[in-house]
Amino acid sequence: MEHKIIGRKEKISLPDMGLNLVWAKVDTGAYTSSIHAENLEVVEVNGKRVLQFQALLPGHKSYTGEFIRVEHFREKKVKNSFGQAELRYLIETSFELADETYTAEFTLSDRSKMKNAILLGRKILKNRFLVDVSKVNLARQYRKK
Repeated sequence: MEHKIIGRKEKISLPDMGLNLVWAKVDTGAYTSSIHAENLEVVEVNGKRVLQFQALLPGHKSYTGEFIRVEHFREKKVKNSFGQAELRYLIETSFELADETYTAEFTLSDRSKMKNAILLGRKILKNRFLVDVSKVNLARQYRKK
């Protein structure tokens, strides 16, 4: 299988969250992918436990302020960028990159101090993409005109 070449930053879409072509940092040093989320809360909807949250930061141009609700989630211990273990919610959602749609796991975390609200880690990249760290937005060449 031919691997598509992507850069160190790419625009991805997360259709289940209503997000289209949002910048994501490609991080081969991180294993897990993550999305900035705020106001995370487990609520009961029609007798089911549901995780609700808002994706991205209020100042982000793709921020909608709408609550996203997911039924399938779990908690996972993740080492943050400072090496400390944190308990984070983990969800599975679809994402689009380089004209392909994939299902992948993302942790929901506070990335407000980071430059990019979305981080793509090795687990998502493995066996799919090669990363050219000297370039950005290489996936656009694969998008259908």
